[in-house]
Amino acid sequence: MIGYVTLGTNDLERGAKFYDAIAKELGTGRMMEWPGAIAWGTPGGGAGIGLTAPFDGKAATVGNGVMVALECKDKDQIHRVYEIALAHGGSCEGKPGPRGDGGFYAAYFRDPDGNKLNAFIMG
Repeated sequence: MIGYVTLGTNDLERGAKFYDAIAKELGTGRMMEWPGAIAWGTPGGGAGIGLTAPFDGKAATVGNGVMVALECKDKDQIHRVYEIALAHGGSCEGKPGPRGDGGFYAAYFRDPDGNKLNAFIMG
């Protein structure tokens, strides 16, 4: 159902470094790029993620309660994505580990603009 998610940024160059590194680990790359915006993903694949300055010209702000989930292939990849995020200006919102009893395993982090993401697998 979801084709892509777009997040706001106040510094596209900084954000691009963050998402380029995570996309590489997840086996994808940039699929679209135009002045002021970049989108990562695989055409015909799962949902992609875009990064752009807000259209209205105002500062990008974080949506409270909004989070983008990045599906990983295994727990090791979750740990790698989490470490990549922190190494590229992200901040911790919850270290990798199990959540609940159903086999859900995830790590939570924010990008350099404060947008919340997680890397996860379903058990």
